[in-house]
Amino acid sequence: MKKEKMKTVYFMTYAAAIAAIYVVLTLLFAPIAFGPIQFRISEALCILPYFTPAGVPGVFVGCFLSNLLCGSAPLDVVFGSLATLIGALGSYALRDRKWLVCLPPILSNMIIIPWVLRFAYGAEDMIPFMMLTVGIGEILAIGVLGNLLLAVLERYKSVVFRRNFA
Repeated sequence: MKKEKMKTVYFMTYAAAIAAIYVVLTLLFAPIAFGPIQFRISEALCILPYFTPAGVPGVFVGCFLSNLLCGSAPLDVVFGSLATLIGALGSYALRDRKWLVCLPPILSNMIIIPWVLRFAYGAEDMIPFMMLTVGIGEILAIGVLGNLLLAVLERYKSVVFRRNFA
């Protein structure tokens, strides 16, 4: 197999594995993963673009499939997934600043998701209040769990992430 084709296969495999893990985690913890007060454990994976560019499509596709499979409103499927994509792209852009990698997904979800909750589900809470509640969930999921995951994976990154397509 040609080297370029191998890189593509590695990239797609990593992205698919990340998406699958995201979906499984979301489905396992679905009761706490949705709504104005949400704690989506799968969002901890948003730190993966620090290790591999495959983390960007991986968490985006995982979020898209999770929202679709859990019966989210169409606006949530689209804009909730885009919030995760924006966060993942931001994390990838900050991959040279390890401890800032968690900020873009926290901020993008904190800003976008309250509007999704308002327009997709008719949530009557005030947008700033929903920014606070979604932000707290994101800080716990990405800021705490994500940084714990980052620290563990940093220790074992040579085993877990091969840079064949960087």
